[in-house]
Amino acid sequence: MINYDFVTESMRMHLTKQNRMVFRGFFPEDNPEGRTIKVYVNKKEIPVEITIEKSVDVRRRYLHYQMNVGEEVTGEFGIPEEPVTEIRVYSCKGSEEALSFRADGKLYQSICSQLESNLEMERLEEDKIVLTGWSAAGDTTKCEVFIDKKSVPFEVQWKYRKDVVDVFGELSDSINCGYEIFVPDQGGKRLVLILKAADKQKRFEILLEKVRQGEEKQTGSGYVRKAIAYWKHYGFRKMVRKVFYKLKGKKDTMNYEEFLKKYGVDENELERQRQDVIKDGPLFSVVVPLYCTKEKFLREMIESVQAQTYTNWELCLADGSGKEKSLKETVDIYAKEDKRIKYILLESNEGIAGNTNEALKMANGDFIVLTDHDDLLSPEALYQCAKAIQKEPQTDVIYSDEDKVDMNGRHYFEPHFKSDFNIDLLCTMNYICHLFVFHKTILEKAGFFQSEYDGAQDHDFILRCTEAAEHIAHIPRVLYHWRCHSQSTSENPESKLYAFTNGCKAVKAHYDRIGIPAEVERGPFYGMYHTRYQWKEEPLLSIIIPNKDHVADLRKCMDSIEEKSTYRNFEFIIVENNSTEEETFAYYKEIETRDNVTVLYYKGDFNYSKINNFGVAQAKGEYILLLNNDTEMIEPDSIKEMLDVCMRPDVGIAGAKLLYEDNTIQHAGVIVGFGGIAGHAFIGQDKEDNGYFSRSISVQDLSAVTAACLMVRKSVYEEVGGLDEEYKVAFNDIDFCLKVRKAGYLVVYNPYAQFYHYESKSRGLEDSADKVARFQREIALFGERWGDILEKGDPYYNPNLTLDKADFSLKE
Repeated sequence: MINYDFVTESMRMHLTKQNRMVFRGFFPEDNPEGRTIKVYVNKKEIPVEITIEKSVDVRRRYLHYQMNVGEEVTGEFGIPEEPVTEIRVYSCKGSEEALSFRADGKLYQSICSQLESNLEMERLEEDKIVLTGWSAAGDTTKCEVFIDKKSVPFEVQWKYRKDVVDVFGELSDSINCGYEIFVPDQGGKRLVLILKAADKQKRFEILLEKVRQGEEKQTGSGYVRKAIAYWKHYGFRKMVRKVFYKLKGKKDTMNYEEFLKKYGVDENELERQRQDVIKDGPLFSVVVPLYCTKEKFLREMIESVQAQTYTNWELCLADGSGKEKSLKETVDIYAKEDKRIKYILLESNEGIAGNTNEALKMANGDFIVLTDHDDLLSPEALYQCAKAIQKEPQTDVIYSDEDKVDMNGRHYFEPHFKSDFNIDLLCTMNYICHLFVFHKTILEKAGFFQSEYDGAQDHDFILRCTEAAEHIAHIPRVLYHWRCHSQSTSENPESKLYAFTNGCKAVKAHYDRIGIPAEVERGPFYGMYHTRYQWKEEPLLSIIIPNKDHVADLRKCMDSIEEKSTYRNFEFIIVENNSTEEETFAYYKEIETRDNVTVLYYKGDFNYSKINNFGVAQAKGEYILLLNNDTEMIEPDSIKEMLDVCMRPDVGIAGAKLLYEDNTIQHAGVIVGFGGIAGHAFIGQDKEDNGYFSRSISVQDLSAVTAACLMVRKSVYEEVGGLDEEYKVAFNDIDFCLKVRKAGYLVVYNPYAQFYHYESKSRGLEDSADKVARFQREIALFGERWGDILEKGDPYYNPNLTLDKADFSLKE
């Protein structure tokens, strides 16, 4: 049973007012029971001022708790002048009081004396230890650094941190409260950082050997908070079980290091590639804009190009660093020995877009390869691109999978194994990113990089290139290593808000170019975008609901749409099949009096395909929504979201995100191959989970979606012959989706459309001998018809990911 008591996330002193305290937290599910909060100091109730913030930023901030938090509660109260011996915060429901927070006198004194600050990350960059974090006192904070108890010199840089300002409402919007401290690494075992402001301070201790080895820092406080919240929400037994598995390291998925040992390219394969002569192979121009690149990173990037097993390449380097910081001396070391390396020093820094354009002008190759100045190419990158072109000569755009590499160039992590080309996912985020390769004629059609999209210039450029492309190839191999900190998720995305604003502009410009009326807004996370279509038409939608008895379910299903839906031009077509209860037929008579309800009577044994085909044949709508009777609409815009996507001429089908009653995922699209045939993605995960690279919360193209909630243009339904009636129960929806895809239309999963699905209540289990035999026949039929996709793999999945689980984990 879910516990709705208030979770106190933090308790602190007010930053500007004397003798005032501030706590912050949330109610799970946003306080559905209407609980209140009381504060006691020294056992006396104290008045508390409560404010509530509702925003996308709040949902982001509390997503890790997985408790559906959209409202943040902040409380402020005064401290009496008498000595404080105890503070308690209670969550109250009527006369019931549940303890949410307690501090004795000692803890209170600790809170009073501690500077509100944090050390989030430490890393080694070349010869410096870099410490990253924040202090609420901003750049007035005094910093002290000791190594093995001796004070050492350091440099500190302060920067704006919107995420910190958002949490501390008293802070000025202009305060620079984020710090980066650079400490020369001159040996030693233990580093101590002390931050001081006024009469407060905070001390942090770091083992330097772990930093030098590239080990991640993981503070315990986050785990403690999450464990407490998990206990309050789900109870003690579940919390103990979760902690036990966490501490025991229980896992059944392969980690990336193990994966690379088993599936990574080895020296024998690289040597084979070197000996493989590709006749008339293309010349690749590896294009790199340089700007104040660290020498170590520049050298490693150049050497990664020189290490290519395919040797027909040129490296085009355009340096915007300026004469005083020119990288020419370093580049010349390589260029004198390798004439394939070309370098120009630009007269001025033209920015990332302008510098890239200058590098593009240097390119003489058949294909252009985009690379960042501090990243690395896999040694087989150009070879695999050349083989892809050899296999399909019409290819004019190529992209690959990628991973990340740490600042030392030794540790690889976070592999991104991608979908084949997926325009809806690309409009949701720049999932393509690296490695990106295109034919020189694409540049003539798409044009150069545009500085108005700085920060999202790659996203804009990739959208324009894919619009111009005739054939886009995806190579499901990691050919690119993106250099970043292994803890970069704790860095501050708000510092690049301009990039996300420009990302919205880039996606909007794409829709403008292809003639789709749409506005684009920020999605649930930074770097994600939500398309809002601006269709003028409001076509009639026919909602087809097969039904056998279970009137309560049918009523809930219909009422949820009638009462919640923001889209109003719809009709219900209830297809009755073999009901026996008088209550059912009485309800039919009741609803048939409505103008937008028709009840049809299908005579015959249960056959899901025949029943729906029967209903669609008599539907008046231009669009059809196939809907199970055991569903309930959650989001009021669900129908509009699905219809908006479905009205695009390139789309045939739109599907929704379906949840079980306990708010875990029942359906987030279908992957062909799961479990041997097909299965639902991310089934059983919490509804707030992002999924693999945010796939469960992203609008995207897929091979199939479930017909429990499936929207389709009626003309497309008729074009492919509707649901195949040989599939009486299973796989009819997947077969239908694949037929629609084969006809040239997209199948789009839209997670902004959400329904509960109570799943097959009205038909029972597949447990009789006849049902099992029928199920096996339908499996055989599906395998016979769609053996090609089962053999090659779902194009919207990836062969490096497992088919044995629904979580997109690595294959074993």
